[in-house]
Amino acid sequence: MELINRELSWLAFNERVLQEAMDDKVPLIERMHFLGIYSNNLDEFFRVRVANIRRMIGVNKKRIDGFEGTPNELYNEIRKTVLKQQIKFEKTYLEIKNELAEQHIFHIDDATTDQNKLIELSTYFNQELKHSIIPIILDKKTPFPRLKDSSIYLAIRMISEDFQKVKFALIQIPSEFPRFYRMKEGTNEFVILLDDIIRLNLKDIFQIFPSDTIEAYTFKFTRDAELDLDDDISVSFFDKIEKSLKQRKKGKPVRFVYDERMPKDLLDHLLNSLNLKFGVNTIPGGKYHNFKDFSSFPSFEKPEFLYDKQRPLAHPQLENKRSLIKTILLQDVLLHFPYQKFDYVVDLLREAAIDPKVVSIKMNVYRVARNSQVMNALMAAIYNGKNVTVVLELQARFDEENNMYWSNRLKESGARVIYGLQDLKVHSKLLQIARISNRQEQLITYVGTGNFNEKTARVYGDLSLLTANLAISREVKKVFRLLENNMERGLFKQLLVSPFNSRRKITACIDTEIKNAKNGLPSFIRLKLNNLTDRKMIEKLYEASQAGVKIEMIIRGICCLIPGVKGQSENITAISIVDRYLEHARFMIFCNNQKPTYYISSADWMERNLDKRIEVACPILNSELQAEIDTIFNYQWRGSVKSRLVRKDLKNVYRKAVGKPFHAQLELYNYYKNLSESISQK
Repeated sequence: MELINRELSWLAFNERVLQEAMDDKVPLIERMHFLGIYSNNLDEFFRVRVANIRRMIGVNKKRIDGFEGTPNELYNEIRKTVLKQQIKFEKTYLEIKNELAEQHIFHIDDATTDQNKLIELSTYFNQELKHSIIPIILDKKTPFPRLKDSSIYLAIRMISEDFQKVKFALIQIPSEFPRFYRMKEGTNEFVILLDDIIRLNLKDIFQIFPSDTIEAYTFKFTRDAELDLDDDISVSFFDKIEKSLKQRKKGKPVRFVYDERMPKDLLDHLLNSLNLKFGVNTIPGGKYHNFKDFSSFPSFEKPEFLYDKQRPLAHPQLENKRSLIKTILLQDVLLHFPYQKFDYVVDLLREAAIDPKVVSIKMNVYRVARNSQVMNALMAAIYNGKNVTVVLELQARFDEENNMYWSNRLKESGARVIYGLQDLKVHSKLLQIARISNRQEQLITYVGTGNFNEKTARVYGDLSLLTANLAISREVKKVFRLLENNMERGLFKQLLVSPFNSRRKITACIDTEIKNAKNGLPSFIRLKLNNLTDRKMIEKLYEASQAGVKIEMIIRGICCLIPGVKGQSENITAISIVDRYLEHARFMIFCNNQKPTYYISSADWMERNLDKRIEVACPILNSELQAEIDTIFNYQWRGSVKSRLVRKDLKNVYRKAVGKPFHAQLELYNYYKNLSESISQK
C-alpha cells in the first residue's frame, strides 16, 4: 500500500502557508503575517515531530510509513526540505521589504540608521530597554545558561586588538517589549527590530571591556517538547503535568538556527557549550529569527495592507432572540465560525447562568483564551448557584499552563474540575445545559469541531451543532458520565465516540458504500478533515476506490493517502485549502444509497484520534442543516483560488479553475451575509 510520509506531507502543508506569503495578490502586511505563521508552525514541528524522529534514531527504529529509508535519512530529507523553504522564505521577506519601501515604509537596521534616528533610538534604549537586558559573559568561569525555546538570543563577539583577545557574551532579547519600534519622518515611516536597537548600543552594554570590534549574531534554540509523565500513583495528575512542564525546559536539543554570517570561532563555542554537532541539529539562516513575532507586524494604519474586514455575521435563528435556550428547544441550530458570531456561545452560557430553571452546566475544555469569556460565563453560573462541571484537558500541547491556570480559577470559584486521563486525552468539544421545566429534564447540547475559544473562533473555520434532540443529548450525557465516573462505558447509537466505536462505525459507513458500488447503486464519500494519516482508514478508502466509490476529500494539513493512483486510488481526489481563515472543521458525508448520512466531528482520521483520545462525532439529522453542510462542501470543492491538489510529488500545484475563478472562503462569507441580511428584511 503506497503512502506519503507524514512528516514530509506536513512540510508540504507548511509550504502552502509560505505560498500565501509569496502571493502578491495577498495584502502586503498579511503576507508578512503568513511568514510569522509559517515560522511558528515550523518551531512546533521541530519541537514535536522532529524530536520524535530523533528519538527513533536513538532506538534504531527502522520502519517508517511512506519513506524508504532510515529515521536518520528521513531527518536529513526534512532538513534538506526546510533549507529549500528557507531560501524561498528569505527571498519573500526581501520582496515584502522592497514593496514596503515603495510605499515609503522602510525597514532599517543597525547599519542603515542615520544620526537623527540614532538619537531617538538611544533615548528609547536608555529609558526603556537598558535595565531589562542581562548580558552574560561566556567564559570558563561562568556556567553556560539554560536557553529558552521561545526566546531569541544575540551571540556577542568582542575583539580587542591591543590585548589580542576575543571575548564572547550572550544577550536574551527581552520579550516584554514589542519586537518592532516605529518612527516617522515627514511622509516616511521607519521600523526597526528590537534586535538592532540592542546592536546599536552594544558598546554601552559592554563598556567595561575595551574592544575595537563588537558584533552580534542572532540564534534560536529549540528543544524536544514531549512531556515525560512519571508513573508514580502517589502523585496527582496536576502535579505530574506541572513537574513535566519544568522538565520540558531541559528537553534535548532538536534545532539550532543561526545567522549564517556568524564567525566560526563563535559558532563552535556555542555548539560545544550546547553539546551540538555542526550539520546535525544546525540550520543556517538570515540575520533575524523568531519570525513568529512577524504575525504581529504593524499595519501602519493602512487598511489596504490588510484583508478587507469581514465581521462575524448574525445567525438568522439566533439574532435578537429573547431566549437562546427556548430557541434551541424548538429547533436545531448550526453555527459556522468565523463567518457567524461566536458570541452566541457566550450568550448561551450567560443566559444559563441566570435562568432559574437551569440546574447544571457541563463542559469539556481543550483550549481556551487566556482572558476567556467562556470561563467567565461559567464562573457567573457558579455564583448563581448552578452546578458546574468542567472536564479540563491538562495535556493540550503548549496550552498546559493556561489550562492549569483556569483549573485553579474554576476550583476557587466552586466548580467541579475533572482532568483527562494520562494516556487518554479528552479532545471532544461538548457542552450540556440541564434544565428542569414542568418536572421534566431538558438538555440543551452543543457538539463542535473546534475549541471554546473566542479568539481562535475569529480565524478558525469550525462547525457547532446546538440541539435539544433527546437521542443525541442523552448520549452526550453518557459521555460526560463516563468522564466523571472513571470511564464508565456506555452504548452509543447516535454518536461516534473514540476510542469506543468511531473506527468501527466509520468503517461500517465505508463498507456500505463499497457494497452499494459493487451492486451498481449510487455511492460516494465526501470528507473534510485536517489530517488523514491512519493506515487502516487509508487502506479502507483505497478499497472503496477500487470498488468504484467516488471519494472527494478536502484535507487541510497532512494527507498520507496518495490520490489518483491507477488500480489503487483512481476514484479519489483530494485538495487542500489554505487562505485567510484556518480550515479546521471536520465533517463526513456518506451517500448511503441516496439517503445521505452527515457527521460533524472533533476527530481527524489519525490513530491517536480514533484509538487514544475521547473524540465525538455527531450526526446532523435536520434536513436544512444537512443542506447547509452540502453547501459548505460544494463551495469549497468548487474553489480554485486557494485550492491546491494533494499529490504524491507534494508540489502544491494550484487547482485550475473551470470557468471563472471561485474563491471559496469569500463566497461562503457572501452566502452567510445574504442569510444574515434576511433578518433585517423581515
